[in-house]
Amino acid sequence: MSTNRRQFLNTIAVSAGAALLAEPAWTQSKAAAMPVSCNQYSWITFFAREGRDWGANPDVSLSEYASTGLKAYEPAFNNAGEVTKLLPYLKKYNLLMPSVYVNTSLHKSDEADKSIESVLAIADALKPAATKIIVTNPNPIKWGSDLNKSDAELSEQAQNMDKLGSALKSKGMTLAYHTHDVELRAAAREFHHMLLATDPKNVSLCLDVHWVYRGSGNSQIALFDIIKLYGKRIVELHIRQSKGGIWQETFSEGDIDYVRLAKNLKDISVKPHLVLEQCLEKASPNTMNAVAAHKIDLVYLQKVFGV
Repeated sequence: MSTNRRQFLNTIAVSAGAALLAEPAWTQSKAAAMPVSCNQYSWITFFAREGRDWGANPDVSLSEYASTGLKAYEPAFNNAGEVTKLLPYLKKYNLLMPSVYVNTSLHKSDEADKSIESVLAIADALKPAATKIIVTNPNPIKWGSDLNKSDAELSEQAQNMDKLGSALKSKGMTLAYHTHDVELRAAAREFHHMLLATDPKNVSLCLDVHWVYRGSGNSQIALFDIIKLYGKRIVELHIRQSKGGIWQETFSEGDIDYVRLAKNLKDISVKPHLVLEQCLEKASPNTMNAVAAHKIDLVYLQKVFGV
Protein backbone atom coordinates (compact mmCIF):
# COMPACT_ATOMS: atom_id res chain seq x y z
CA MET A 1 0.00 0.00 0.00
CA SER A 2 1.28 3.48 -0.83
CA THR A 3 2.59 5.70 1.92
CA ASN A 4 -0.18 7.82 3.42
CA ARG A 5 -0.27 11.34 4.76
CA ARG A 6 0.29 10.42 8.41
CA GLN A 7 3.68 8.92 7.70
CA PHE A 8 4.81 12.28 6.36
CA LEU A 9 3.67 14.43 9.26
CA ASN A 10 6.59 13.93 11.59
CA THR A 11 8.94 15.08 8.81
CA ILE A 12 6.98 18.19 7.94
CA ALA A 13 7.95 21.36 9.76
CA VAL A 14 7.01 24.86 8.74
CA SER A 15 10.06 27.11 8.54
CA ALA A 16 10.65 29.12 11.70
CA GLY A 17 11.34 32.83 12.06
CA ALA A 18 7.91 34.37 11.44
CA ALA A 19 6.07 35.79 14.42
CA LEU A 20 2.33 35.53 15.05
CA LEU A 21 0.52 38.54 13.67
CA ALA A 22 -1.04 40.86 16.20
CA GLU A 23 -3.98 41.73 13.95
CA PRO A 24 -4.56 39.08 11.28
CA ALA A 25 -7.30 41.14 9.65
CA TRP A 26 -7.22 39.09 6.45
CA THR A 27 -9.57 36.62 8.11
CA GLN A 28 -12.10 38.99 9.59
CA SER A 29 -14.28 39.87 6.59
CA LYS A 30 -14.15 36.30 5.28
CA ALA A 31 -14.65 34.36 8.48
CA ALA A 32 -17.96 32.88 7.35
CA ALA A 33 -16.76 31.85 3.89
CA MET A 34 -15.58 28.31 3.16
CA PRO A 35 -14.09 28.35 -0.33
CA VAL A 36 -12.68 25.24 -2.00
CA SER A 37 -9.54 24.16 -0.19
CA CYS A 38 -6.73 21.69 -0.75
CA ASN A 39 -4.94 19.50 1.76
CA GLN A 40 -1.18 19.90 2.01
CA TYR A 41 -0.61 16.17 1.49
CA SER A 42 -1.29 16.29 -2.24
CA TRP A 43 1.33 19.04 -2.60
CA ILE A 44 3.80 17.03 -0.54
CA THR A 45 3.47 14.16 -3.04
CA PHE A 46 3.90 16.41 -6.09
CA PHE A 47 6.91 18.16 -4.58
CA ALA A 48 8.46 14.86 -3.50
CA ARG A 49 8.23 13.54 -7.05
CA GLU A 50 10.37 16.51 -8.13
CA GLY A 51 12.83 15.95 -5.29
CA ARG A 52 11.53 19.00 -3.44
CA ASP A 53 10.47 19.43 0.19
CA TRP A 54 7.08 21.11 0.62
CA GLY A 55 7.87 22.26 4.16
CA ALA A 56 11.39 23.55 3.52
CA ASN A 57 10.37 27.02 2.35
CA PRO A 58 6.72 27.87 3.04
CA ASP A 59 7.08 31.22 1.30
CA VAL A 60 7.94 29.55 -2.01
CA SER A 61 5.51 26.65 -1.50
CA LEU A 62 2.49 28.81 -0.70
CA SER A 63 3.36 31.22 -3.50
CA GLU A 64 2.97 28.33 -5.95
CA TYR A 65 -0.13 27.14 -4.14
CA ALA A 66 -1.84 30.54 -4.41
CA SER A 67 -0.94 30.85 -8.10
CA THR A 68 -3.44 28.07 -8.89
CA GLY A 69 -6.41 30.17 -7.84
CA LEU A 70 -7.01 28.23 -4.64
CA LYS A 71 -8.28 30.57 -1.91
CA ALA A 72 -8.04 28.25 1.10
CA TYR A 73 -5.58 25.75 2.52
CA GLU A 74 -5.89 22.71 4.79
CA PRO A 75 -2.55 22.04 6.53
CA ALA A 76 -1.73 19.30 9.01
CA PHE A 77 -0.50 20.25 12.47
CA ASN A 78 1.35 18.29 15.13
CA ASN A 79 1.38 21.10 17.70
CA ALA A 80 0.24 24.66 18.33
CA GLY A 81 3.65 26.11 17.53
CA GLU A 82 3.29 25.10 13.90
CA VAL A 83 0.10 27.16 13.67
CA THR A 84 1.92 30.25 14.92
CA LYS A 85 4.61 29.87 12.27
CA LEU A 86 2.16 29.40 9.39
CA LEU A 87 -0.25 32.29 9.96
CA PRO A 88 1.94 35.07 8.51
CA TYR A 89 2.28 33.20 5.22
CA LEU A 90 -1.48 32.76 4.96
CA LYS A 91 -1.86 36.51 5.36
CA LYS A 92 0.82 37.21 2.75
CA TYR A 93 -0.93 35.07 0.15
CA ASN A 94 -4.48 35.91 1.27
CA LEU A 95 -5.30 32.27 1.98
CA LEU A 96 -8.07 31.22 4.35
CA MET A 97 -7.86 28.16 6.60
CA PRO A 98 -11.44 26.93 7.17
CA SER A 99 -10.21 23.48 8.21
CA VAL A 100 -7.07 21.75 9.47
CA TYR A 101 -5.91 18.16 9.93
CA VAL A 102 -4.47 17.03 13.26
CA ASN A 103 -2.85 13.93 14.71
CA THR A 104 -4.54 12.04 17.54
CA SER A 105 -4.11 8.75 19.37
CA LEU A 106 -7.37 8.00 21.17
CA HIS A 107 -7.62 4.24 21.78
CA LYS A 108 -5.50 4.29 24.98
CA SER A 109 -6.51 6.52 27.86
CA ASP A 110 -3.05 7.92 28.67
CA GLU A 111 -2.27 8.72 25.04
CA ALA A 112 -5.74 10.14 24.54
CA ASP A 113 -5.36 12.67 27.33
CA LYS A 114 -2.18 13.99 25.70
CA SER A 115 -3.78 14.08 22.26
CA ILE A 116 -6.83 15.94 23.46
CA GLU A 117 -4.67 18.48 25.27
CA SER A 118 -2.58 19.00 22.13
CA VAL A 119 -5.59 19.42 19.83
CA LEU A 120 -7.23 21.92 22.16
CA ALA A 121 -3.99 23.93 22.23
CA ILE A 122 -3.97 23.88 18.42
CA ALA A 123 -7.60 25.02 18.44
CA ASP A 124 -6.72 28.00 20.62
CA ALA A 125 -3.82 28.92 18.33
CA LEU A 126 -6.22 28.79 15.36
CA LYS A 127 -8.56 31.47 16.71
CA PRO A 128 -7.01 34.28 14.62
CA ALA A 129 -7.63 32.26 11.46
CA ALA A 130 -11.34 31.68 12.17
CA THR A 131 -10.92 27.96 11.49
CA LYS A 132 -14.21 26.06 11.77
CA ILE A 133 -13.40 22.37 11.20
CA ILE A 134 -10.73 20.20 12.81
CA VAL A 135 -10.26 16.88 11.02
CA THR A 136 -8.66 13.91 12.74
CA ASN A 137 -7.91 10.33 11.82
CA PRO A 138 -7.08 8.51 15.08
CA ASN A 139 -3.88 6.48 14.87
CA PRO A 140 -4.13 2.74 14.26
CA ILE A 141 -2.26 0.39 16.57
CA LYS A 142 0.65 0.50 14.14
CA TRP A 143 0.79 2.16 10.72
CA GLY A 144 1.31 -0.37 7.94
CA SER A 145 0.38 -3.39 10.05
CA ASP A 146 -2.68 -5.66 9.88
CA LEU A 147 -3.44 -5.28 13.59
CA ASN A 148 -7.00 -4.31 14.48
CA LYS A 149 -8.08 -2.58 17.68
CA SER A 150 -9.91 -4.61 20.29
CA ASP A 151 -13.51 -3.89 21.25
CA ALA A 152 -12.25 -2.27 24.44
CA GLU A 153 -9.91 -0.02 22.47
CA LEU A 154 -12.69 0.96 20.07
CA SER A 155 -14.94 1.82 23.01
CA GLU A 156 -12.17 3.92 24.57
CA GLN A 157 -11.51 5.68 21.28
CA ALA A 158 -15.16 6.56 20.73
CA GLN A 159 -15.48 7.98 24.24
CA ASN A 160 -12.39 10.12 23.72
CA MET A 161 -13.54 11.24 20.29
CA ASP A 162 -16.82 12.39 21.76
CA LYS A 163 -14.99 14.15 24.60
CA LEU A 164 -12.73 15.99 22.14
CA GLY A 165 -15.66 16.91 19.91
CA SER A 166 -17.59 18.32 22.85
CA ALA A 167 -14.59 20.42 23.93
CA LEU A 168 -14.10 21.76 20.39
CA LYS A 169 -17.79 22.53 20.09
CA SER A 170 -17.50 24.75 23.17
CA LYS A 171 -14.81 26.67 21.24
CA GLY A 172 -17.07 27.12 18.22
CA MET A 173 -15.37 24.40 16.15
CA THR A 174 -16.49 21.10 14.62
CA LEU A 175 -14.61 17.83 14.98
CA ALA A 176 -14.71 15.77 11.77
CA TYR A 177 -13.81 12.08 11.85
CA HIS A 178 -11.60 10.95 8.96
CA THR A 179 -10.50 7.49 7.85
CA HIS A 180 -7.97 5.82 5.64
CA ASP A 181 -8.49 2.21 4.52
CA VAL A 182 -7.55 0.62 7.87
CA GLU A 183 -10.87 1.51 9.48
CA LEU A 184 -12.79 -0.35 6.77
CA ARG A 185 -11.30 -3.73 7.71
CA ALA A 186 -13.15 -6.37 9.74
CA ALA A 187 -16.64 -5.43 8.55
CA ALA A 188 -15.71 -1.76 8.93
CA ARG A 189 -16.34 -2.11 12.66
CA GLU A 190 -13.98 0.73 13.62
CA PHE A 191 -15.56 3.11 11.11
CA HIS A 192 -19.13 2.31 12.11
CA HIS A 193 -18.47 2.33 15.85
CA MET A 194 -16.88 5.78 15.75
CA LEU A 195 -20.08 7.15 14.26
CA LEU A 196 -22.64 5.03 16.12
CA ALA A 197 -21.03 5.46 19.56
CA THR A 198 -20.51 9.23 19.33
CA ASP A 199 -23.01 12.07 19.54
CA PRO A 200 -23.65 13.67 16.11
CA LYS A 201 -23.64 17.01 17.92
CA ASN A 202 -20.01 16.39 18.88
CA VAL A 203 -18.56 14.33 16.03
CA SER A 204 -19.16 14.94 12.33
CA LEU A 205 -17.70 13.13 9.32
CA CYS A 206 -14.97 14.13 6.92
CA LEU A 207 -15.68 11.69 4.11
CA ASP A 208 -12.41 10.84 2.40
CA VAL A 209 -14.11 9.50 -0.69
CA HIS A 210 -11.31 7.48 -2.22
CA TRP A 211 -10.02 5.92 1.00
CA VAL A 212 -13.53 4.62 1.67
CA TYR A 213 -13.73 3.37 -1.93
CA ARG A 214 -10.31 1.69 -1.74
CA GLY A 215 -10.75 0.40 1.79
CA SER A 216 -13.93 -1.41 0.79
CA GLY A 217 -12.28 -3.19 -2.12
CA ASN A 218 -12.82 -0.45 -4.73
CA SER A 219 -16.56 -0.52 -4.12
CA GLN A 220 -18.90 2.29 -5.07
CA ILE A 221 -21.72 0.29 -3.48
CA ALA A 222 -19.99 0.60 -0.10
CA LEU A 223 -19.22 4.27 -0.67
CA PHE A 224 -22.79 5.22 -1.51
CA ASP A 225 -24.20 3.05 1.27
CA ILE A 226 -22.09 5.05 3.72
CA ILE A 227 -23.58 8.24 2.33
CA LYS A 228 -27.05 6.75 2.87
CA LEU A 229 -26.17 5.84 6.45
CA TYR A 230 -24.21 8.89 7.56
CA GLY A 231 -24.74 11.55 4.89
CA LYS A 232 -26.25 14.07 7.29
CA ARG A 233 -23.06 14.00 9.36
CA ILE A 234 -20.77 14.90 6.47
CA VAL A 235 -19.27 18.37 6.94
CA GLU A 236 -16.26 17.94 4.67
CA LEU A 237 -15.19 15.93 1.62
CA HIS A 238 -11.64 14.92 0.75
CA ILE A 239 -11.72 14.59 -3.01
CA ARG A 240 -9.51 12.28 -5.05
CA GLN A 241 -10.00 10.31 -8.25
CA SER A 242 -8.44 7.17 -9.70
CA LYS A 243 -8.57 5.26 -12.96
CA GLY A 244 -8.18 1.50 -12.82
CA GLY A 245 -7.57 1.88 -9.09
CA ILE A 246 -4.55 4.19 -9.57
CA TRP A 247 -4.54 7.76 -8.27
CA GLN A 248 -4.45 10.25 -11.13
CA GLU A 249 -2.65 13.59 -11.39
CA THR A 250 -5.90 15.50 -11.78
CA PHE A 251 -9.48 15.36 -10.58
CA SER A 252 -11.56 14.20 -13.54
CA GLU A 253 -13.87 11.41 -14.63
CA GLY A 254 -12.70 8.05 -13.35
CA ASP A 255 -13.50 5.15 -11.06
CA ILE A 256 -15.76 7.12 -8.70
CA ASP A 257 -18.97 8.70 -9.94
CA TYR A 258 -18.56 12.14 -8.39
CA VAL A 259 -21.52 13.54 -10.33
CA ARG A 260 -23.75 11.00 -8.57
CA LEU A 261 -22.06 11.76 -5.25
CA ALA A 262 -22.66 15.50 -5.62
CA LYS A 263 -26.32 14.86 -6.51
CA ASN A 264 -26.81 12.53 -3.53
CA LEU A 265 -25.49 15.17 -1.15
CA LYS A 266 -27.62 17.86 -2.76
CA ASP A 267 -30.70 15.64 -2.44
CA ILE A 268 -30.23 15.49 1.35
CA SER A 269 -29.35 19.21 1.55
CA VAL A 270 -25.77 18.59 2.68
CA LYS A 271 -23.21 21.16 1.54
CA PRO A 272 -19.82 20.00 2.82
CA HIS A 273 -16.58 21.94 2.79
CA LEU A 274 -14.78 20.75 -0.36
CA VAL A 275 -11.10 19.85 0.03
CA LEU A 276 -9.06 18.61 -2.91
CA GLU A 277 -6.59 15.86 -2.13
CA GLN A 278 -5.56 14.61 -5.55
CA CYS A 279 -2.40 12.84 -4.38
CA LEU A 280 0.21 10.86 -6.24
CA GLU A 281 1.34 7.29 -5.66
CA LYS A 282 4.07 5.23 -7.30
CA ALA A 283 2.02 4.22 -10.36
CA SER A 284 0.41 7.63 -10.94
CA PRO A 285 0.94 9.33 -14.34
CA ASN A 286 3.76 11.88 -14.52
CA THR A 287 2.86 14.57 -17.02
CA MET A 288 2.59 17.87 -15.13
CA ASN A 289 3.57 19.75 -11.99
CA ALA A 290 1.41 20.61 -8.99
CA VAL A 291 0.39 24.07 -10.18
CA ALA A 292 -0.85 22.84 -13.57
CA ALA A 293 -2.64 19.86 -12.00
CA HIS A 294 -4.49 21.90 -9.39
CA LYS A 295 -5.67 24.45 -11.94
CA ILE A 296 -7.29 21.57 -13.83
CA ASP A 297 -8.72 20.21 -10.56
CA LEU A 298 -10.53 23.47 -9.89
CA VAL A 299 -12.15 23.53 -13.33
CA TYR A 300 -13.56 20.01 -13.00
CA LEU A 301 -14.57 20.59 -9.38
CA GLN A 302 -16.66 23.56 -10.50
CA LYS A 303 -18.28 21.42 -13.19
CA VAL A 304 -19.22 18.67 -10.73
CA PHE A 305 -20.13 20.64 -7.61
CA GLY A 306 -21.03 24.02 -9.10
CA VAL A 307 -18.68 26.00 -6.86
